Amino acid sequence: MTQTQFTPRVFSGIQPSGNLHLGNYLGALKRFVDMQEEDFETVYCIVDLHAITVWQDPEQLRQKTREVCAGFIASGLDPAKSILFNQSQVPEHAQLAWIFNCVARIGWMQRMTQFKDKAGKNAENASLGLFAYPSLMASDILVYHATHVPVGEDQKQHLELTRDIAAKFNHDYGVDFFPITEPVIGGAAPRVMSLRDGSKKMSSSDASDMSRINLTDDTDAIAKKIRKAKTDPEALPSEAAGLEDRPEARNLVRIYSALSGLDVDQVLAEVGGKQFGAFKPILADLAVEKLSPITTEMDRLLADPAEIDRIMSDGAKRARKITAPILRRTYEIVGMVGA
Repeated sequence: MTQTQFTPRVFSGIQPSGNLHLGNYLGALKRFVDMQEEDFETVYCIVDLHAITVWQDPEQLRQKTREVCAGFIASGLDPAKSILFNQSQVPEHAQLAWIFNCVARIGWMQRMTQFKDKAGKNAENASLGLFAYPSLMASDILVYHATHVPVGEDQKQHLELTRDIAAKFNHDYGVDFFPITEPVIGGAAPRVMSLRDGSKKMSSSDASDMSRINLTDDTDAIAKKIRKAKTDPEALPSEAAGLEDRPEARNLVRIYSALSGLDVDQVLAEVGGKQFGAFKPILADLAVEKLSPITTEMDRLLADPAEIDRIMSDGAKRARKITAPILRRTYEIVGMVGA
């Protein structure tokens, strides 16, 4: 079988199911912006179909979808360089997902730890979409023949499933049609933790708004949340090894590292020996400096929702120039008449 040469292409998406926060910015948005300057075609998506695997208020879903789009752009994403759109405007995502539902095995889905985490003890009452959404995630990636996906540690299992689906499809039909997508894991702070509990990931679903810095927070709110962030009584160490078993200290140092562009050792060379009473104001000033322009730009963009909708619609048209031929060829491979 001839080895197919795939166009180097990145795909990733963010759910519009909650407030964008610092973890989204450092773990995803900032990385997405950096990757559009590398040797890839970059495709970024607001995954509204994934959001409705649990019930969403329709008006809030529309607003959150626009907010995520504004967050992408305010963080530096250029819709002229990258393709930016909302998932439901590109029907090939859902159409290819059905093919993949027929390729993936029930046992594969049952092993997905995120379903277990989200459904909890009420799994029998969870939506079928919540159970099957890793298949849609595979479709999101492979309908673009994406060769690379930036992922956090908690998404590695889903990318492994994507690779399994691609490999099984290629094997079952004797083709080399879908790429075996590679993960891109990295960044200074790929996993930002809660400001109230350094053992938990920063999340928009946390009941306490003090646990996260929202990209819509004003400068006073950002400074207050950092000032009140949970810490321990010890001074900051001078070396990274000293952060072991100190999750809150490690989290704040990593946030400073990611926002400043310095590595952790460089940060600790500057602030080692300081108490948190001295370090937190430095971190707050840096966070305000880096995040307040994003907040201001998001506010400006959100004041004109029609323009945001136009940007997403234009992105969807560009996306379909890639997805429509790939889906059509998929249908031909599996034997659909008239494909």
